Amino acid sequence: MSLLRRATCTLAALRPKQAPHVVSIRWFGGGPGSYGRGGPGPRRGDGGGRGSRRRGGGGRYTGLLAVAFVVGAGVYTYSSISSDKAKGKDQQQPPSKVIVPKAEIEFETAPLTSNADIREVLSPQHRQVKNSLENPGVYAWGSNSGRVVAPDSTDSFIKEPRRIGFFDGQILRDLRLDSEVGIAVTEGGDVLQWGVGYWGKTATASKVPLAPVTTLKGKDILKVALSNDRVIALSANGDVYSLPISKEDSQPPSGAVIAPTSGPSEPSPTPAASSWFWSRPTDSTNAATFVGSNVRKKTPSGLGWGERVVDIRGGQEHCLLLTSKGRVFSAVSSMSSFPTKGQLGVPGLNWETRPRERPLDAPYEISGLKGITATQIATGDYHSLVLARDGSLYSFGDNSTGQLGIPASPLFPSSDAPVKVPVERLYELPGDSKAVELAGRDAKDGRAAVRVTSIAAGGATSFFTVDVKEKAAGGWQKGGISTSSDTWSSGSGIYGSLGTGKWVHISTTGPGKIRALSGLSEYSEALGALVPIRPAHIEVGATHASAVLDNATRVGASPSSRENADTNWGADTLWWGGNEYYQLGTGKRNNQSEPVHIAPLDGARRRSTVTLPPDSTAAQAQASLDLARERLALTPRTTVRLAGNGRKVSIEQRVVCGRYVSGVYSGV
Repeated sequence: MSLLRRATCTLAALRPKQAPHVVSIRWFGGGPGSYGRGGPGPRRGDGGGRGSRRRGGGGRYTGLLAVAFVVGAGVYTYSSISSDKAKGKDQQQPPSKVIVPKAEIEFETAPLTSNADIREVLSPQHRQVKNSLENPGVYAWGSNSGRVVAPDSTDSFIKEPRRIGFFDGQILRDLRLDSEVGIAVTEGGDVLQWGVGYWGKTATASKVPLAPVTTLKGKDILKVALSNDRVIALSANGDVYSLPISKEDSQPPSGAVIAPTSGPSEPSPTPAASSWFWSRPTDSTNAATFVGSNVRKKTPSGLGWGERVVDIRGGQEHCLLLTSKGRVFSAVSSMSSFPTKGQLGVPGLNWETRPRERPLDAPYEISGLKGITATQIATGDYHSLVLARDGSLYSFGDNSTGQLGIPASPLFPSSDAPVKVPVERLYELPGDSKAVELAGRDAKDGRAAVRVTSIAAGGATSFFTVDVKEKAAGGWQKGGISTSSDTWSSGSGIYGSLGTGKWVHISTTGPGKIRALSGLSEYSEALGALVPIRPAHIEVGATHASAVLDNATRVGASPSSRENADTNWGADTLWWGGNEYYQLGTGKRNNQSEPVHIAPLDGARRRSTVTLPPDSTAAQAQASLDLARERLALTPRTTVRLAGNGRKVSIEQRVVCGRYVSGVYSGV
């Protein structure tokens, strides 16, 4: 054994000297009971020399501490050496002239920088109100065949709301749109016209500037109405004017008054403009007065002291005039045809029986409404509606589709005299489980339990809103009467124009209720009770319609507010009916038989981030949620200070529905 040890030492001495390596620790196998009991422990060596020895289990903790100390010292030493070398290099070499540009971050959406931005994201209605007040103007969509909706575009249809650049920053008194012509009344009271209907069928952008032009100036016009070929305009002092739609008809006939060429023995059901519209008056009070290029003044004669015309409405061939005393006048408004369906409300009046001593466009007072104080008027293409102060409804004219509120029947195709619409029967149908128990007349003002509060008409349809006082549980005392509001429609519904969810050709059973606009209510903090939500305004086109609700609105949010909940909100709008020319603004072409919301004028900003199959039920549900959040709401009337001149003005957003077109404008 001693010889073996000597040999081992000799070999070790003959080996070349090496740098001592880092102390290593390794564990030798031992049983579970070897730790701390004298069993084999960690063996530490310096290269396998004879100085190795065994230790107990407690040595492993000492070894771990030693490793941690060595590693930490090495890291500290390396970082110090690297830092010193870097400093040395910096001192030896001059600084580099290369400028490293700052990193730029591109966001998918702009980062929110203020509470105002946050409010616009949290509340789409707040954003809409803000944009409408900062950027007033006109949006339009639908048929562009007449270059009315988009004068600078050759597209046949405008599928979604688009601004008309000419009116950017402008506030209008009134706006009427048709597929062939547009009529606007400026803030100063001048009348503008544009479109193929004005310029002519051969008009092109290369031949004429298709932008709006002034056609009536200096008359302080408040509102306008359209007929088949004439514009009826109402001035601030109550004067009524008639001017042609077409520029070609802007020159009057030779002489202020022209006698008809076809005498009584040769009547013409469709007379020419030059032969029938101008007749020789014997009473100077009924004479039509020329005030410009084929512009005629047609204010009713015989008005009382202080009485003036306060409202006008126009159909295809006729117009209605409402005075401040509640009287109603009707007049011929078209040069191309004479009314034949009784829409003037004058019994027996037709082309053959017309008075020869007065101009045919002179107004007639409707004798069937004498003794009735009217508060509202409305006209469709060939029928008329009148609302009385006591809440009763009268209609006359064409009833071929039941648009008078009377069931359509071959026995009652039209009426040339006003008839009272039996609105009470809508709530007293026998055997109808939905009928209500009416509360009778109000003891204070004598108003009936069922009374019409607003009317609207267009095309071959009519609409009216009814306030109903029902007998609720609790008897006749206070709290025992509840008031609700319903909206009814009648006429043609083949395009969904009635809004009842039915596609009926004609109304053979009378008016139908629009469920989406009936029985609505909200809590009023001012009154501390539920109050009905009514349509504040219904605008009707040839085949479609829109309702603006009178729900609670707010425009008092402070621009500098730090509260995210301090937001504005506007009036909800709903749309229904024909959509063959994209006039509903849904972006699609399918008709709607029930009222629906559409996206905001500036488009929906936020959409769901989850991609869903377009035909899945979940996708349809998500689309409904997106539209409920991002829906069009109109700014209510408020006073703002205009940018630029700093002038204060009271404005609001309004809806307009015409023949196959729609629009929204900032109105004064």
